[in-house]
Amino acid sequence: MTDEIHETPSSTPNFRTELAAQLADLVPEAVADGKVDVEKLKELLDGDAADSSERFGLFWPGKKRALRAAQEPTTATLRPDFENSKDWDTTQNVFIEGDNLEVLKILQKHYHAKIKMIYIDPPYNTGKDFVYPDNYKEGLETYLEWTRQVNEEGKKLSTNAETEGRYHSNWLNMMYPRLKLARNLLRDDGVLFVSIDDNEVANLRRALDEIFGESNFIENYIWESSFRPDNSSRLERENAQHILCYARNKSLISGLVGAQKVTEGLPSLTKSSMRPSTLALDPDWVEFQLSDGKYEAGPRPSGYTLETDVTVVEGRATAPFRLTGRVIWSQNYLEKQVSEGTRIVIKGESFVPYSRKVTTSALAPTTLVPRDHVGDVLAGAAEIRGLFGARVFNHPKPTTLLSYLINSVTSEDPDAVVLDFFAGSASTAHAVLALNASASRKCRFIVVQLPEPTPPDSVAASCGYDTIAEVARKRIDLAGAELVGAVHGQEGLDGTFDVGFRAYKLADSNFPKWRVSSDVEEGALQQHLLSLRDSAADDATADELLTELLLKQGYSLTETVSPFEVGGLDVRLVRDRDGDIAVMAYLNEHVKPTLEQLRALVDEAPARIIVLEDAFQGDDELKTNVAQLCKSNGIELWTA
Repeated sequence: MTDEIHETPSSTPNFRTELAAQLADLVPEAVADGKVDVEKLKELLDGDAADSSERFGLFWPGKKRALRAAQEPTTATLRPDFENSKDWDTTQNVFIEGDNLEVLKILQKHYHAKIKMIYIDPPYNTGKDFVYPDNYKEGLETYLEWTRQVNEEGKKLSTNAETEGRYHSNWLNMMYPRLKLARNLLRDDGVLFVSIDDNEVANLRRALDEIFGESNFIENYIWESSFRPDNSSRLERENAQHILCYARNKSLISGLVGAQKVTEGLPSLTKSSMRPSTLALDPDWVEFQLSDGKYEAGPRPSGYTLETDVTVVEGRATAPFRLTGRVIWSQNYLEKQVSEGTRIVIKGESFVPYSRKVTTSALAPTTLVPRDHVGDVLAGAAEIRGLFGARVFNHPKPTTLLSYLINSVTSEDPDAVVLDFFAGSASTAHAVLALNASASRKCRFIVVQLPEPTPPDSVAASCGYDTIAEVARKRIDLAGAELVGAVHGQEGLDGTFDVGFRAYKLADSNFPKWRVSSDVEEGALQQHLLSLRDSAADDATADELLTELLLKQGYSLTETVSPFEVGGLDVRLVRDRDGDIAVMAYLNEHVKPTLEQLRALVDEAPARIIVLEDAFQGDDELKTNVAQLCKSNGIELWTA
């Protein structure tokens, strides 16, 4: 009967184990006694295997540990933060507060190969940048300890001072596992953009070549970050930054869209060799460059004859009219051109008609990001001041830059998901909202920001923001309200677009039995086992339990969830896009359900039922019977 009961995995996938399993399936002869025989694999690859003693690549102290950090699974979860969310029930956007290495692992289950675009603006390793508190052995524990210290002691974050012996190594150790995990999340036609300056651009390029493959490099875009560079140095005036761009699979990308090329002309519709003919013109087809007033019917010196009086108000005729002359277009051709966007222009009282058609063609982005489309750092700072009334964040990227990049990838994909796991002040989220507002799209964002404390003497701290994450959440809220107000009533724009977000916080598992690590000491393990009287923590809410279970079973962070009562049991329903019940979860381990109550759950015909293991309270017969009921009705039964 256990074959009919699915156990919720306690952690994210173990990438090393999964890779070994894939190798065993592809080349079983390279696996012996459950281990991959590397020498046999080399033998099978023959000339395709590189000579390890002379191979070319990027190497630094700690690289193997950085790779293991990406492969190591996590038992961490995300806890819903309803208080800091906006439009929880309807939004498809997500804000996550936490260490992005752990978060990227959590996202792997559902979001693997689902993200269209990733943009990140990581620390530039200038000697003043924050370095994430990674501990390769106990990443979650380190994060939880760090956040507690921040809350209780206001712990000062470390920086990567250039005097440290492993200046570049420390930065690469931080970036490498995150980039490895990020690649997994990209769709096959997905694209990554990384902003960086000269300090680490060379190392970053080589790291990305290794992770994505040199053939998937697209461009090193140059953004003019300062239109008025500092002139204090006699050696240089730095005014540009790099944006490295890589594809998951470059061969699947038909192209990127840069600036729009607009072509507009006013060719005359007159040709002296044509016989006179009459065109019937609708007011919506014609633009007048004439003063308001009434223009009487009759011949004009130009050779055209106005067959009916025309009254012009604000450049438009108030009624249909007819015009006779030696025109090159027939009535049918005129109507066809109008349907394709052409308009007729009357410049003067001669009533000579001209045609105007604006054609827009998409050009591939140039290496130099065009400054007439994109602002500099001062524009980004102005946006922050405009929203907050103060400069609560230093050096934010302007939304025009991010909108330009997002549009380059998503112009043909209006529902794309955009991820930024170094969110900062949430410029990327702001840009997604702005692009949706201006282009009537439905792109969604997922942004991740560590709760990095604001310096005590900073403007942000004086305004009441204790962490950068608080600044980011507030910016999304303010930007959304501003955009809704700006587009309200504008023709062709929908002021009801999604400006909300679901907020989550990185947290330890709600299931104590999942919190133990593989290398825990024997004494600590015994104490841990003694504490496992319940499968779920008593202080965990049903929403917190369900969020963790859904994540570990491969559901998204924006599922439609609602409370429901069935057969006297309080359950949570998760509905799919068609409104059908995808999951029905009973999450009270302290109240044992009866078989009839569980039968009532089955009768609702969900695709999956989740019941906490301890809810059965050791009644194997009850568990077996409900498993048989589920099997008979084509329902998956999951426990935790």
